[in-house]
Formats: sequence, structure tokens, C-alpha cells
Amino acid sequence: MLKENFTAGRVVGFKCKEGKQQTIHWDAKTPGLGLRVTATGAKSYIFETSLNSKTIRVTIGDPRTWSVSDAQAEATRLKSMTDRGIDPRQVIADAIAANKEKVAAKLIKDVRDSVTVDTAWEEYLKARKPFWGERHYDDHLKMMQTGGSQRKRHKSLTEPGALASLSSVRLVDMTTERVIEWARTEGEKRPGRARLAHRHLKAFLTWCSENATYKNIITVNPAKNKAARELLGKQKTLDDVLQREQLNAWFTTVMQNCTPLMSVYLQTLLLTGARPNEITTLRWEDVNFQWGSMIIRDKIEGERVIPLTPYLSVQLNSLPRLSEWVFDSPNAASGHLTDPLDAHNKACSVVGIKLTLYGLRRSFATLSEWVETPGGIAAQIQGHKPSGVREKHYIRRPLDLLRMWHVKIEAWILKEAKVKFRHTQAYKHDSRFKK
Repeated sequence: MLKENFTAGRVVGFKCKEGKQQTIHWDAKTPGLGLRVTATGAKSYIFETSLNSKTIRVTIGDPRTWSVSDAQAEATRLKSMTDRGIDPRQVIADAIAANKEKVAAKLIKDVRDSVTVDTAWEEYLKARKPFWGERHYDDHLKMMQTGGSQRKRHKSLTEPGALASLSSVRLVDMTTERVIEWARTEGEKRPGRARLAHRHLKAFLTWCSENATYKNIITVNPAKNKAARELLGKQKTLDDVLQREQLNAWFTTVMQNCTPLMSVYLQTLLLTGARPNEITTLRWEDVNFQWGSMIIRDKIEGERVIPLTPYLSVQLNSLPRLSEWVFDSPNAASGHLTDPLDAHNKACSVVGIKLTLYGLRRSFATLSEWVETPGGIAAQIQGHKPSGVREKHYIRRPLDLLRMWHVKIEAWILKEAKVKFRHTQAYKHDSRFKK
């Protein structure tokens, strides 16, 4: 940890290290005093120390409103409190709770004048991480990333996240007008991503309005306004599906033009109707070849158990077991397949159709109707929430009932695709599939 004597000139010249989201420069003269500099150039004095064997950090203020000497004096005051076992953060909470108006007003003013969106965003992510999935958390990180970093698998640099332009804005300056201006700019560049970012921003500002530290800053959620929604527009309803007559061309192209792993991945999407990320994160421990079942980790129930149909069982069993992941990718940071879109788009271009990965999920739901599958069966396999009182409270389908229909769906799709396969090739232990 490098330390330097803080001066006005040095504070102005401090920068964030390249490739870092933030850098903290420490004062050699005052214990615990640091200057936090983010990649966007936002600066704030902080105080950090150890209390009760835990590290605590308190934001002092913006160097534009705090001189070096004032920040040093404040850090010294906070250090004297912690040396006596007093937590400055608790003092703030107690002051507000006890309605000590003068003390609370100063403390609140300090926060109002200094805290920026990215500072509160960092606390928000830390608080919510235990309740989110890995992908949802990672998506929030990308929303606020500054960009300019080298991509791992491409020569291009990463782009700033959809919310990056708001990172250095003071939380107190997050007004309705500011959100509308952001929506106008982002809505023109990347409307789809901006709509998702807008939903994240609303949730974040709602959290701020309920957080003890920020609720006096965000009293009304500025992201909840009609003008921003209109600027971002509505998401177009997608209706891309594989038609019955396209199945043969699609299967033939996927099996001949894609790698074995990618071929099985795309077929798995179609034959299970699962969400793309549910299959990329499939582990070998989730696949039970003996009893014909798969555990799918979804965003609705946490996980669901669906049948492992005969053809799909053979396809998955043909893949090498190189790691814990079924669809292994040693070049990816996660260890599993993360970017299947290019291969799928190339296959669709050969067939001469436009189809998204989610279109394969829609295709399963649509094609299942050809064998008159009950709607609730297909929905349960796909992981949709039950609709209607009867589905929600009374229907409890066993795995064997799902399997009976799922095998019918698979067999019909393979027949229309002209894929030669006999169900006796799989589940040889089970007499139900020998007929």
C-alpha cells in the first residue's frame, strides 16, 4: 500500500490505475485517510480502519468541497471515535433515529454532497448479491462498466455499460430530468439494452429510497416516469419459430455444419424448450442417464426436474466429460459455453431462416401442439409459472407423466426432421421404451 502526503496539487493529479474500476490513494500523514478515484474520474475522500476485527469504510466528501486539511481533520476525528470503539456509521444511524436534527442534518448533507451513483451502486450490488443468480449479478456489473478494456476472445475493446454515463453523477442530482436525458441518449444507441438498464435503475433507486443511508436523498424514484419509458419504447414481440417444414433443413445443417458440442447444445434447446443460459450452465451431475431425468436450474423455482428423453440422452452421452460442465468451454472464464449465438446464426443463414436462440424455446412450445400436448405439460417442462388456480394449486404432475408427453414431442420432431432414431437405443433398462 503506497502512501503519499496529500496536497491540493497531488489530489487533483491522482488518477485511477488503468484497467481498474477504482483506485484508493492513501495519505501518509493521516491514518485511514484515502482518496477514492473511479475509472470515470469521480473522486471522494474516505476513511477506512479496523473496528472489532472488521474493516469499515466511511465516505468523508468530495475534494471539490473538502479541502485537504478539512479531510485530514475529519479523518482524525473519525479515528478517535473508532479508537474508543465507536462505529461512525452507527453514530449516523443513532443520530437520525434520535432525531438529533442538527447533527443529522450535517451528516446527511455530507452524504448528499459527496455520494455518487457508482458508490451507492457498489453497496447495492454487495447487499443484493446473496439474493441474485450469477448471471443477474454479472449483468449488473456490466451495466456500470466503464469500457475500454481488452476483450478476452476478441481484438476489440469493451464498450461502456448502459448506465456508465450516470456513474459519476451525485445521487442527489439524480432527477427525473436527468433520467429522461439518459433515456433519450441510450434509447437511440441501444434501445433493447437500455430498457433492461432502465429496469435495473428503477430497482436500484427503489433500494436507495429504502436504505437508511440514502433514503433522505432519494425520496421519490426519478426512474419511474412515463417520458423515459416512451423514449425507450416497447420491446417488439418476437414470433420467430421453426416451422414443421423447416425441421429437416435445420437439423441437417446443425448436425453437419456445427461442432459436435454446439450441435448437441442447439438440439437440446429445441428438444427441451429451456432458456439458453439454463443449458449452457448444465452440469454432468444434473444429468441422470440411468433414470432419465435432468435438473434444470431456472430463474422461477430455482430448479426443476424434467425428463431426459431417449434421443437427447444419446446425444448428451456422446459428449466428452472434460469438466463439471456438460457444454465445456476451456477458453471461457466461466468454464462453460457462453457465446453460442454466432454458430447458431451461421447455421440459420445456411438454412435461409432468421431464428434467435429464444426462438428455439418458442419452437418447442409451438411444435408440441402438433401432438396435442396439454398446455400445462409443455409449460412445466419449459419452466413457466403455472397459470390459473387449477394449475397453481391442484395439479402436481409426476415425472413419468411429463416423460410420456415429452417422448411423444421428441419422437414427432425427429420424424418430421427425418432423423433416424429408435427409442430402444436409450433407456434399455426401461420396458416402456422397448415397444
